[in-house]
Amino acid sequence: MTREATSLENPAVLPAHGVSGVRIVSELWRAAKDLVKQPFYTLYLRRLRAKSHTWRHPAHLGVIMDGNRRFARQAGYLSALAGHRLGAEKLQDVLQWCHDAEVPVVTVWCFSLENFQRSAEEVEDLLGLFEDKTREMADSGHVHEHRIRVRFIGRLELLPESLRHEIRRVEEATRDYEQLQLNIAMAYGGREEIADAFRRHIADRIADGEGIHEVLQDLDAGSIAPYLYTSGQPEPDLILRTSGEVRLSGFLLWQSAYSEFYFCDTNWPAFREIDFLRALRAYDERQRRYGR
Repeated sequence: MTREATSLENPAVLPAHGVSGVRIVSELWRAAKDLVKQPFYTLYLRRLRAKSHTWRHPAHLGVIMDGNRRFARQAGYLSALAGHRLGAEKLQDVLQWCHDAEVPVVTVWCFSLENFQRSAEEVEDLLGLFEDKTREMADSGHVHEHRIRVRFIGRLELLPESLRHEIRRVEEATRDYEQLQLNIAMAYGGREEIADAFRRHIADRIADGEGIHEVLQDLDAGSIAPYLYTSGQPEPDLILRTSGEVRLSGFLLWQSAYSEFYFCDTNWPAFREIDFLRALRAYDERQRRYGR
């Protein structure tokens, strides 16, 4: 856990079991220090909120939600699933902040193709968690109140049928909403997205009776863009990654050519509104020249 991830604002960092007496004393001492800091955090948050209305905000925010397992381990949980569960709950907070900041499109990455290589137990637990949360999302008052359109992107055919059923249900339940577009990248890889886009483009042209040489002669970036998972949406202006890792790991590789990046040390379950507003402030301070 970083120093920014306070126990007071994230009570889950005090686990119920699985820690030594020394660890408990350490956490209690940290909680006491956080209690002293809390008034200053509150004032700082109010100041950031007040200033945020003057900032230029991204039209599309990409989020790599990283650090769930690290959070669970550092907090003393016996299972990584506790961190993933807290991370899934954190998403609702972030969507509320995006709504307040009038960010119209949000793409979050929750499960990569490489994540299938984790232990069978962890993958099974994760997919079960995703199914539960997707089912909840279809009936969520927050989703319907804020008119959030939910779409899943990735190689969804690799997911269990029961999870795909819940995905279809939430997509159908929210398909007419327009206030906020939420893309959830699951079984997603950026290279695979580009490969899929090329494959679909070429297949469509050949189905129209064109020869492969004609297809290749006309091929350019504009030919591929309509076949990306996020086709029809603005490219991400800002991509945010938590947990201190400074890399994209394949997230929205095509779309992020001119994105701004913001890397936050805080693990995803401990991500606060202060961290979110700092990212927006950093974006506002960037000069975007698009190569010009």
